[in-house]
Amino acid sequence: MRPPMPELPGVHHRDVAVDGAVLHLAELGPTDADPVLLVHGWPQNWWCWNRVAPLLADEYRCLMPDLRGHGWSSAPDDGYEKEHFADDLLRLLDALGLERVVYVGHDWGAYAGLLIGIRAPQRLSHLIAISIAHPWPSTLHSLNPLRALALAYQLPLSAPVLGQRLMSAGLTRKVLRAASAKFSDRDLEIYESTMGSADGARVTVALYRTFLLKELPAIALGRYRNARLEVPTELIVGEGDPVARITSPTANEHAPALHFERVPNAGHFLPQEVPELIATSVASAGTNQVEWQPVTLDGGAS
Repeated sequence: MRPPMPELPGVHHRDVAVDGAVLHLAELGPTDADPVLLVHGWPQNWWCWNRVAPLLADEYRCLMPDLRGHGWSSAPDDGYEKEHFADDLLRLLDALGLERVVYVGHDWGAYAGLLIGIRAPQRLSHLIAISIAHPWPSTLHSLNPLRALALAYQLPLSAPVLGQRLMSAGLTRKVLRAASAKFSDRDLEIYESTMGSADGARVTVALYRTFLLKELPAIALGRYRNARLEVPTELIVGEGDPVARITSPTANEHAPALHFERVPNAGHFLPQEVPELIATSVASAGTNQVEWQPVTLDGGAS
C-alpha cells in the first residue's frame, strides 16, 4: 500500500504509463506555461522540489515525476540503469506531448538529464544538473583517491541483504538528517515512508548494484568517450558535497556549453539548501521552444 501523498498547495497528481513502469507525476503552475522538468535523486521523490517549484509556479509549468521505484511510482523488478531512467523520462515527455523543456535534475535525476542531453539534445533547451559528476572525468580526477572514497558509501547499499536491512532500519532519515539541517521532520518522514519500505529497500540495492557492477566500469572504459553534450548546461555542486571534490570543472571537448559552479557553504541537497539559487538558474535559462524531432531509445536521436 502506498503511503499518504504529501500536500503542496496547488499541486495536482496523476500517473503516466511508460515502458514497464507507471510514473507518478506532480504538477504545479499554469498548464500553458513553459514546461520545466524537475527530477529528483536518491533517496528522495517529487517532494525534493517542494521549496523550488513554488518559486517558479507563477511563470512555469513545473513537472515533478517520481523515478521508477521511487516515491509513488511503480517499482518493477528491473530498469534501474540510468539510461533506462532517461528512457522513462523521454517517454514521459512523449506522453505529455511536450517537445522541449528546461531540465533540472538532482543526483541521479541530474545524471539521467546528462544522458538525455547527449542522446536527445533537441528535447532540452537548457540543462541544470545539480550535485552530480559528469561522465568525462579528467585524468587527475580519475586518479584522485578521494573519488573512490566519495563512492564508498555505495558499497553497503549495493549488497542485497545488508542494503535492504539498512534501508529498512531508517537509513534514509539518518542520511538526510546528517546531510543538512534544512530537512524538517515532515520532510524526513515523507522520504522515509517510501524509501524505507520493502520496495524502497529493494530498489536502492538495484540502483547501486547496477551502477557499481555495470555502469561505473563502463564509464571507466570510455562508454561516453565519443559522446558530446551540446545543450547549454549548468553543473552546480555544493562546496561541502563530496561530489564537488571528484567533479572535473570542465568536460573539455565533450561539453563545450557546460558552465561549472561551486556553491559556498552548501552540501549535497541543494534543492533543500539553496532553492532560490536553483529557481534563479531556471528563470535565466528560458525555454527557446523549437520544432520537436522524434527520438529512438537505443542511444541516439532518429
